[in-house]
Amino acid sequence: MSEEESTEEQAEELAPEEEVVEPTIEEQLVEAIARAEKAEAEITYRDADIVNLRKRTAADKAILLKFAGFNLASRIIPVLDSLDKALEAAEEGPMTEGVRLTRENLLQALQSEGLTQIEVGSEYNPNTMEALTTLPASDEHPDGTVIDTLESGWMYKDRVLRPARVVVSKA
Repeated sequence: MSEEESTEEQAEELAPEEEVVEPTIEEQLVEAIARAEKAEAEITYRDADIVNLRKRTAADKAILLKFAGFNLASRIIPVLDSLDKALEAAEEGPMTEGVRLTRENLLQALQSEGLTQIEVGSEYNPNTMEALTTLPASDEHPDGTVIDTLESGWMYKDRVLRPARVVVSKA
């Protein structure tokens, strides 16, 4: 025996004899139906993802449009505060009346865009107020009540633009 013949015999001995079995028509049909169902499910999931993405995009766009003036309003609030300080310091006269009318016009324009002043009641609300300092509670001011408003707060639509800065009583 030559080397080639012995190598071939060893290769034949090592390789198991596999019979190639062709699937039946029924098995092929079952497999094709399973692949089709899987593909249909994937298409359904992708369609649902597209619908959800469109809804989320529309909601994000609506929020963006709703709060488009938020940054501008936050930059104009200090101007309104400056006009208030000017009115407090000014003596009555035509200039004071002009500043008062300017402030009112500016406030009306901001209110028409959704800006509202936070109403500071007697009870402290941490969602719309910021306690800058606390004073001891007394009979006149029980624990958790607002003693003084240091700076007015503002809401833009349903978001706090600037919290009201207050002094609160604390036991």
